[in-house]
Amino acid sequence: MKVCIVGGFLGSGKTTLLMKMAKRTKGNTVMIINEMGEIGVDGSTVKNAGYNAIELFDGCICCTLVGTLQNTLIQIKKDFDPELIIIEPTGLALPHKIKEMVRTSMIEPELTMIVGICDAFRFKTLVKKKEDFLRMQLSRSDLFLLNKIDKADNASIKAASAWLESLNPRTRIIQISGLTGEGLEDAFSEIGL
Repeated sequence: MKVCIVGGFLGSGKTTLLMKMAKRTKGNTVMIINEMGEIGVDGSTVKNAGYNAIELFDGCICCTLVGTLQNTLIQIKKDFDPELIIIEPTGLALPHKIKEMVRTSMIEPELTMIVGICDAFRFKTLVKKKEDFLRMQLSRSDLFLLNKIDKADNASIKAASAWLESLNPRTRIIQISGLTGEGLEDAFSEIGL
């Protein structure tokens, strides 16, 4: 069983990518979506599209909902035995902490991947206001996806690419547009979909 954690700041395009990943996957896939409010917009979107989605509400799965996530993973493995679990945490989560929890839930760590999404369009504003947090959130990603290249100018794309490379020079950066689909084939191939 593979686990893909899709991390990134609020509005980076995680849900759009999640829907594209769901359409691409073959076989049994289950999605875990961490919602902060009482109404699950992302989870409802995924469920309405006909995919298996489990929503975890009112807390962050990397801190206050740790036990809930671990129990959910064990239950999913038992009930569905999926080929792939896709986890979409909130935009304020730290994906590397989630990866550690996956390891303690009896899932092989080498089959767990963090896909870090960076918003190229809002990059300059986000890095100015939230650079320390973004570094913590994205630095341990196994793959960087630089999203919204269809909206960003060349200077923003170059600046975001250079910043991501400074976080982890060994991590591959793929430029994508979740909206138009540009670069997604390459991204999905790297993820193993």
